[in-house]
Amino acid sequence: MLFARGAWLLVVAVIAGCAVLVGPSAPGGASDQSRAAARDAVPNRVMTWNLCNPCDESNVDRAAEIAKYAPQVIAVQEACQNDVARIREYLENLHGLKYHVEYGTVLRKWSRCGGAPWNPGAYGQALLSAAPMTDFEKVEYADGGSEDRGYMAVTTRVDGRAVRVFNTHLAERRQEEIRADQASALAKVVARHKRTIVLGDFNAVPDAPELSPMWALAEDADPQCHPSPELDCEPTTEWQSKFDYIFLRGYAPLTHHVRQSAYSDHYVVYADLKAK
Repeated sequence: MLFARGAWLLVVAVIAGCAVLVGPSAPGGASDQSRAAARDAVPNRVMTWNLCNPCDESNVDRAAEIAKYAPQVIAVQEACQNDVARIREYLENLHGLKYHVEYGTVLRKWSRCGGAPWNPGAYGQALLSAAPMTDFEKVEYADGGSEDRGYMAVTTRVDGRAVRVFNTHLAERRQEEIRADQASALAKVVARHKRTIVLGDFNAVPDAPELSPMWALAEDADPQCHPSPELDCEPTTEWQSKFDYIFLRGYAPLTHHVRQSAYSDHYVVYADLKAK
């Protein structure tokens, strides 16, 4: 019996020693040895993506989707703060892309983000930037519609120039009057800055009247897209509507791309920009 007990203790010691040597397994807790080699984001590339929520998607897959394009700035909507934190972790550990992050939480909701019933997860927008972000601002619209909505803004660098970057998510479809008030409030703030990039899900097609304040200030990164009766705008959703925009002031688009994604009902929208 003493021999058997000694043999068992030896086995336990060997297993524990192996665990120490191997370290945490990726992707849940990638060790320093298993991290991807550091790589740079594309310094003039910006991206917007509605993550889809509630949707049972893996944050590992979401991070891999973002890493395909490696933008300097990423705006995400319908985002749980815990999910964004994990996406950021996977971007660094699995893809070598390091980002700063700011959260534009507008509500805490268990049905969106889980958590304890008395402490539900934070939900809203987020901005990730390879360059540092300053002058963070978060604003909730006076009327969010059927769910709280808002915008967030930071100052960062794109194409080597300082720029005010906004990320927003307007009220859901069939709430045109509420979206009109939200777009008007956002446009008044955007108008204060000569160089801005406004990213987000506006829940409205380009010729919708509620987007008029934004079109009066800025152009979409898609050079073929204008608020005219003869639209030539590439759809950004599974239901073949353009709801996702990259509005520009003080920048010109070099390229514009819409990529379907298996991980959301919205497509990935990104553009390479040149400062004017």
